[in-house]
Amino acid sequence: MNTNKQHFKNIIISVIFSIISFAWVLPVLIVLFNSFKSNNAIKTDLFSLPNKFSFVGIENYIKGIFNGNYPFYFAILFSIIITVLSVAIILICTSMTAWYIERVKSTFCKVFYYLCIFSMVVPFQMVMFTLSKTADKLNLNTPFTIPVVYLGFGAGLAVFLFSGFVKSIPYEIEEAATIDGCNTLQLFFRVIAPIMKSTYISVAILETMWVWNDYLLPYLVLDKREYRTIPIQIQYLQGSYGQVDYGATMALIVLCLIPIVTIYMLSQKHIIKGVVSGAVKG
Repeated sequence: MNTNKQHFKNIIISVIFSIISFAWVLPVLIVLFNSFKSNNAIKTDLFSLPNKFSFVGIENYIKGIFNGNYPFYFAILFSIIITVLSVAIILICTSMTAWYIERVKSTFCKVFYYLCIFSMVVPFQMVMFTLSKTADKLNLNTPFTIPVVYLGFGAGLAVFLFSGFVKSIPYEIEEAATIDGCNTLQLFFRVIAPIMKSTYISVAILETMWVWNDYLLPYLVLDKREYRTIPIQIQYLQGSYGQVDYGATMALIVLCLIPIVTIYMLSQKHIIKGVVSGAVKG
């Protein structure tokens, strides 16, 4: 009787989560289907599937890439530069910071750790105007310098996850490496960093999804006449008199989603493993 009840309960839970999953995937499917429909068909019936009258093939993708007053390949290039530099800086700086915090355990380290945690709950809207002016004065308004700004906003979550994992690393390993002649940098990069591989991967994927899809921070900081990321370029994809080409816009959204969804699907097991080890252990 209990087995049947548990089986029925599992079925109900599976149905509920299937509905929730479908609700999350539905907007992506709508964007994907509409990227192959004509602009008039999208305006007439957003939720219909492409048919012989509305299907335009890859025409929307060609228009999205080659139309407009800003080359789309520049937007791709700047998005890649910003994402790669930002994630690299966040991983290196926050992992070393978390290791220092957990091993030194001074009052300053505790205060700094809680400031990092506090930064996770501060809404971006509270600081965005001050931040944009400060970034402009410090010349952090280029794709090569904006990663410094991303470091400030991404450090909270990364330090939290790395600190949780460092707590689970036996201190005896570091003592043995020190006895064998490792200095501080050798100890971290040759001993600690390889142990934190799963957390590195999970933090890298989470930060990559955030930076790649971010619209507001580059929009406020970068010079939009010279530098545009993919989300900014999508926002500026308008025709004459402010008319929006919905087909081309949705085609660019699909192109923006493909790399990040692919990376996430290939690395999801590492994300779960890293988040759990960083948030629970210790």
